[in-house]
Amino acid sequence: MLNRTIFKLSLAGSLLLSCLNYNNAIAQTRTIRLHSHNDYKQNIPFLQAYYAGAASIEADVYLLNGQLYVAHEKQEIATGRTLTELYLKPLAVFYAKNNNHAYTDSSATLQLVVDIKEDYAHVIPQLLKELKPYQQMFNYPANKNAVQLVISGNMPAPAQFNQYPDYVYFDGRPTIVYRPEELKHIAMISDALSNYTPWNGKGSLTAPDSAKVKGVIDAAHAHKKPFRFWATQDSPNTWIQLERLGVDWINTDHPQQAHDFYVNRGKLQYTNAKPYAVYQPTFKSDGSNGRVKNVILLIGDGMGPAQIQAGLTANHGLLNMLQCRNIGFSQTRAANNDNTDSAAGATAMASGKKTNNRYIGMDAQGRPISNLPDTLATLGIKSGIITCGDVTDATPAAFYGHQNERTLSTAIANDLLKSHVDILVGSNQKSFLQNPDPGFTAKLKKQEYAIDTTLTAFMQAGKGKHLVLLNDAGTRSVLKGRGNMLQTSLKQTIKLLSANKKGFLVMTEGAQIDYGGHANDLPYIVTELHDFDKTVGEALKFADEDGETLVIITADHETGGLSLLDASTAQGMVLGNFSTNDHTSINVPVMAYGPGSQRFNGTYQNIEIYHKILSLMLGKK
Repeated sequence: MLNRTIFKLSLAGSLLLSCLNYNNAIAQTRTIRLHSHNDYKQNIPFLQAYYAGAASIEADVYLLNGQLYVAHEKQEIATGRTLTELYLKPLAVFYAKNNNHAYTDSSATLQLVVDIKEDYAHVIPQLLKELKPYQQMFNYPANKNAVQLVISGNMPAPAQFNQYPDYVYFDGRPTIVYRPEELKHIAMISDALSNYTPWNGKGSLTAPDSAKVKGVIDAAHAHKKPFRFWATQDSPNTWIQLERLGVDWINTDHPQQAHDFYVNRGKLQYTNAKPYAVYQPTFKSDGSNGRVKNVILLIGDGMGPAQIQAGLTANHGLLNMLQCRNIGFSQTRAANNDNTDSAAGATAMASGKKTNNRYIGMDAQGRPISNLPDTLATLGIKSGIITCGDVTDATPAAFYGHQNERTLSTAIANDLLKSHVDILVGSNQKSFLQNPDPGFTAKLKKQEYAIDTTLTAFMQAGKGKHLVLLNDAGTRSVLKGRGNMLQTSLKQTIKLLSANKKGFLVMTEGAQIDYGGHANDLPYIVTELHDFDKTVGEALKFADEDGETLVIITADHETGGLSLLDASTAQGMVLGNFSTNDHTSINVPVMAYGPGSQRFNGTYQNIEIYHKILSLMLGKK
C-alpha cells in the first residue's frame, strides 16, 4: 500500500475539520495538505498560512551575527525578522494553547520546513540551539502530535543524517539513492516540476510528461514517502492536475486561496454515476410555420451557459433541452442595471417591457403593466404557473402580480384575485391561508379557485381553476428529497388546460437552480438543473404528441458567475468555481422546439420573448 494518508483531500473529497483559535474566537476550517511555500513572503508570515490550515509551512533562513534570519536573499534580511520571532515563538503559543498539538483539532498535524540557503554546517548547529527551548514541541519521533522539523535547501550528505538528533528530518530528492537507514530521516521527497515538463499549469500535461511526473511520484510512494513539487503554477487547475497524478502536498504561495478552494471542495464538485435517459424528439413540427395553439415556457432561474454545461457533463453528455435545434441568446439587463434580478428579468418576459430590479409586473416608472396570462385571456387562452419554490417569489409573481417590491409576499398573493391565471402551483401557504384579510380564501373561492395543499389532491382534479399551495417540505431541494414534483405538476397542468380548445400558456420555473448559484453550491445547481431538464423532457414529449405546442426553455439571468475547472463526461464529474454569490449580466440561452421555434434564433433582448410568444399565438407570420 502506498502511503497516501498524508494527503487526505483526494478525489473523494474527504477533508478533516480543524478548529483554530483566531483572535480569541474559535473558527472552523478543514485541515488540508497545503505546503506554504516561501511563507516568509506573506504579509503576515506564519499566521496567514496557519489560519489557512496549512499542514506544512516553509521558511528560508540565513545565519547572520549568531541568529537565523528569514529571507530569500541576503539583501532581504531585516531587523526583527528572525526564525524565532516569526515562527518559533508564535507556534509555541499555539502548541501550548492547543494542549500540545499544532492545531485545536488533535488529528491535524504540522511540519515546519526550514530551507537553509547556504552553509548548513553552521546553520544547523544554530538551528538546534534556537530549537532547544521548544524541544518538546519538535519531539516528533516520540510524539506524532508534535511539530515535525524538516530541513530543506542546502543540506548535508545523506551519510551524515545520523549525526543529527532524531527529531531532525530532511527533504529528500528523487535523484538521490538513499540507503534504508537514511530513508528513516526523510520526511518527504521534493523536486522542481520544470525538471519533468515545461507545462505552464493550463490544461493538462502531455501523455509523455504525465508519465514522467507520475513516475517520480510513484517512485517516492514506493519508498512510502510523500511527494511535493516546487516551482509550480499556483492555480486551481494546477492543483487539480497534480493531485490527479498523485502529488501529496499542494505547493502554494497563496495558502488562503488554496484553503478556500479545498475547504469548499464538497460544494464545488459533483459526480453523477448513473445518468438519466433523455427524450428523443421526432422533430415533426419543429421549425414549421404551423399553428401555435399552446406555449410551454420553462424558465431555469439563474441558469446560464456554464450551469447547462455542468448539467450536460454530469448527465454523461445528454440533456433534454439540448435536443432543441433552434437556439438563441437573451440579453437580460434590467432598465436600471445591466445585472438583472428575477423580478425584472421575469417581468420582461411576462410583459414585454424592461423594468427596474425588484419590480414585479410594473414598468420602470412604477405603473402596472399587462402580462401574458392577462393578455392571452382576452383571446380565451388559459394559463398555468408552476414553480418548485415560493409562488409569490419574483419569477412566478411576474406573471400575475403588480408590486414595486418583490418581497411584498402578501400583496403579491392578493394580486392573484385580479389575475387571469387558472392554475398556480408552488409553496407559501402562509401568504394565502394565513392572509391578514380574514375573507381572503373566500374571495379566492369566489374566483372559482379550488385550493389544494397536496399534489395528491391536485392530481385527482379533473377540471377547473386550482391554487396548489404545498407546504415548505413540498418544495425542498432535490438533494433533500423533493422528488418529481415539478414534472408531476406540469403533466397535470397540461392535462387540465388541454381541455381548452383555444389553447394554453404554462410557465414552469426551475426555481432552485438559482438557490444553488447564490449558495455557490455546484451539487445543488446540477441536481436542480437535472430535475428541471427532466421536466423539459415532459414538455418536449407533449409537444410531439400535440403538434401545435411550442416549447421555450430559457433563464431570467445567470447566478454565481460559474466557471468550470475540470470535468469528465465519462464519469459524470464536474468541478467548478464561482466569482460571485449574486447575479451576473451573462447572456442566457433560449432553446425552442415546435412550430415557430425558428423565430427564437439569434440574439435579442429578453422582452422579445414576450413579443415572439404573443405574435405566434395570435397567428402572425
